[in-house]
Amino acid sequence: MDMPNRRPDAVPASEITPEAVYRQRREFMRQGLAAGLGLVAGVPPLARARELPAGGYPSRDFSAGEAPTDWEDATRYNNFYEFGTGKDEPAKKARRLKTDPWSVSIEGACEKPGILALEDLLRPHPLEERIYRLRCVEGWSMVIPWLGFPLGDLLRRFRPTSQAKYVVFETLHDPEQMPGQRWPVLQWPYTEGLRIDEAMHPLTLIAVGMYGRQLPKQNGAPLRLVVPWKYGFKSIKSIVRIRFQERQPVTSWMRAAPREYGFYANVNPTVDHPRWSQRKERRIGEFFKRDTLMFNGYADQVAGLYRGMDLRKHF
Repeated sequence: MDMPNRRPDAVPASEITPEAVYRQRREFMRQGLAAGLGLVAGVPPLARARELPAGGYPSRDFSAGEAPTDWEDATRYNNFYEFGTGKDEPAKKARRLKTDPWSVSIEGACEKPGILALEDLLRPHPLEERIYRLRCVEGWSMVIPWLGFPLGDLLRRFRPTSQAKYVVFETLHDPEQMPGQRWPVLQWPYTEGLRIDEAMHPLTLIAVGMYGRQLPKQNGAPLRLVVPWKYGFKSIKSIVRIRFQERQPVTSWMRAAPREYGFYANVNPTVDHPRWSQRKERRIGEFFKRDTLMFNGYADQVAGLYRGMDLRKHF
């Protein structure tokens, strides 16, 4: 992928955390790499995401007490078209993805653009566990304990300017590692975007793990977005680029099917997909369907972001 040269002043020395925390994060990444390469002898491939070092990560449950989805279901049933359109394909094909080293380019309308290695990107941010509902546009849902930190905490480090009305994210584009990109299912690389106030909302999360473990590759390693009140396709995976810009972006699914996938993608049971209803959902692991909740159950926290908007027009 093409990226600008790193700016040496991208992150000031004052943001560097103590050595002990740095070493813990490096061990976190090292263990995840070893797991992804299959170096944990005798452990089945989908169980190779190693336990995180003990760190006293605080936990917050935003799932209204609903039980988390089974680990096997959460890591075997995935949408990640870069590895194929079948729900089981990401778990089978993502093992070749190399996640260390990894870097992220920060670009556009900000005072401190540059390229940061993953450990430098994560270094100042204490991790916490958040249990969120995840609702996909196809009608299935999960409850996932994510490990991460608020996206807004990260974005503020780069000092977005007044022209930064939107934040655009981009997934790695590497057909050798991501065989699904060899087919024009979407226009690659995958891109997604949020309005700046959505990106800065405290519920919006950068996830680096789940279930207290390293984030599996099929679930978006090494870092992905989690926006719990929006349909799952907004929670972009394996991020390599973040860009601040003034104009609303045309995202991957908007470009592929504009009648079906709008920019906002808020979970809204009153707005049907053109080919099916969104009023019901099926939680993975359950037989019966349940009612879909407005904003996926997070209306109290996020409805104010859309006050005065026609949510049928801005779907």
